[in-house]
Amino acid sequence: MKPVATHLDRPEPPVHVAIIMDGNGRWAKQRNLPRVAGHKRGAEAMRAAIKASVDLGISYLTLYGFSLENWKRPLAEVTDLMGLLRLYLRNEIDQLHADGVNIRFIGDRSLLADDIVKLMEMSEQRTVGNNRLHLVVALSYGARQEIIAAARQLATEKSPEQVTYQAALRLPAGPQPNPAQCPERPNNPGD
Repeated sequence: MKPVATHLDRPEPPVHVAIIMDGNGRWAKQRNLPRVAGHKRGAEAMRAAIKASVDLGISYLTLYGFSLENWKRPLAEVTDLMGLLRLYLRNEIDQLHADGVNIRFIGDRSLLADDIVKLMEMSEQRTVGNNRLHLVVALSYGARQEIIAAARQLATEKSPEQVTYQAALRLPAGPQPNPAQCPERPNNPGD
């Protein structure tokens, strides 16, 4: 794996970085490895991205890790991915907490196994007071889901004549960080 940048060619780091964790299976296939080897490598890349974000002073990092469409993959691959998720949450939460990372998960939790949801909730609760990096992990997540949620919200809050383009613009863009509320710099201990 190539080293992650330790500096940026700009005076201030970006406030919010989003990464779509894609191509791990293709990476493994190109090397004649099982797809799970690519997913393990993706977990290493995720760990490196989180560390680099903390080191660079990035306030928000959103990782798109498992889309709703990923549920259509072969059962064995989904099982491997869920196993990696369990392992990551069990093994990494202490380090994330020590690094001042506040972790939140977005997506449809009802599709995930109960033990995974409990690990997610425990991770969120454990890191709730941290503010060095706000990590948003999208699991079982998709844009269509957000469109449906917005349509439902409009349908329940507005009469038909009130459903306008302007009303839709005022809807929150889902449970992601609102860029207007992002601090210019993270609140690091000792600042």
